[in-house]
Amino acid sequence: QVQLVESGGGLVQAGGSLRLSCKASGRAFSEYALAWFRQAPGKDRDFVAAVSRSGGSTTYDDSVKGRFTISRDNAKNTVYLQMNNLKPEDTAVFYCAAVWRDPHIDCASGIEFHYPDWGQGTPVTVSS
Repeated sequence: QVQLVESGGGLVQAGGSLRLSCKASGRAFSEYALAWFRQAPGKDRDFVAAVSRSGGSTTYDDSVKGRFTISRDNAKNTVYLQMNNLKPEDTAVFYCAAVWRDPHIDCASGIEFHYPDWGQGTPVTVSS
């Protein structure tokens, strides 16, 4: 199990950028696949992006492809979400999630129930 703490959320104008960070503590960070999900007000939590334990595989929701980039720095036990060209519909609480992966399973899943470990979330508000 890992403990996850997100940061970097805030208020930004449409077209602007933010970089979210999620720092992990606990078991070996490099053994985990990681993902970002988000929950807009009054809606279910949705997948945003994921990265495999090796970093060699990434997956994105269609709504963020070309605008968001997920990356990981194993030396810093941190996963990032660079968000560019933000839109008002990106307004949500963003959550970091992690799942331990066997080294032979190098996938970046977008399925919420695959992830047992979650952070507390960081809010992002995009004004028009």
